[in-house]
Amino acid sequence: MFSVLGDIYSVLWVDLRFLRRHWLRTLATSIVNPILYLVVFGYGLGREISFEGFSYLAFVMPGIIALTAMNSSYGGAGLKLHVDRLFYKCFEEYLLSPISLFSLAVGKALIGVVRGLIASVALLVVGVVISPTLMVSPLFVLVLVSSCFVFAFLGVLVGLVAQSHQDMGTFGTLVILPMTFLSGTFFSLSQLPEAVKAVLYVLPLTHSSESLRAAALGQPFPWLSFLALLGFGLIFFAGCMVALKRTSV
Repeated sequence: MFSVLGDIYSVLWVDLRFLRRHWLRTLATSIVNPILYLVVFGYGLGREISFEGFSYLAFVMPGIIALTAMNSSYGGAGLKLHVDRLFYKCFEEYLLSPISLFSLAVGKALIGVVRGLIASVALLVVGVVISPTLMVSPLFVLVLVSSCFVFAFLGVLVGLVAQSHQDMGTFGTLVILPMTFLSGTFFSLSQLPEAVKAVLYVLPLTHSSESLRAAALGQPFPWLSFLALLGFGLIFFAGCMVALKRTSV
């Protein structure tokens, strides 16, 4: 057990050193888009709108936090791994080292979790100040950390599978970008037809945003969505393990 934790930390430590040198730039680039969304949708379009008994600003804030967790965790884990594997050609050193594939997958995902939490907490501080109705409960923290893990494992999986920089861009355009706007981050899925909702519930960000919103606003918690989110995390982790086994052969 301790050897596994030591291996995970060894993998994480390399990326933490890079993050420590560039933490300010990382934080700035991670929260620019969420703050723009907050200004445009929260203040610009929805300032006088109430939604499900809350101001639109309070309603949209948990969705933007979920969106921030996704983008920062996915990008923090996937892009760094992708560059190390295809540009610097140093990822093979991990495969040659006496580190288990489990430790390698978790260690590479953890840097995405760290970056996702840094960006999300920074935005959450802003959200609590401008919308005091938000509740930061232990359940909210649990969902936020789980979301960061889910999207970090997705980033590791894509970083291992992508064969070129264009592949990473294509995945971001075809998968990450649609999730940004179609997963209930800026609107309520209750307004949509059942057929459309069924499709959108296939997206992990939908479950993340709904769970975070319920926890932050004191609404009935959607345990099925939370379990679905964890299920996505297990699927992405299993995909990482399969990809690592194929890479190490």
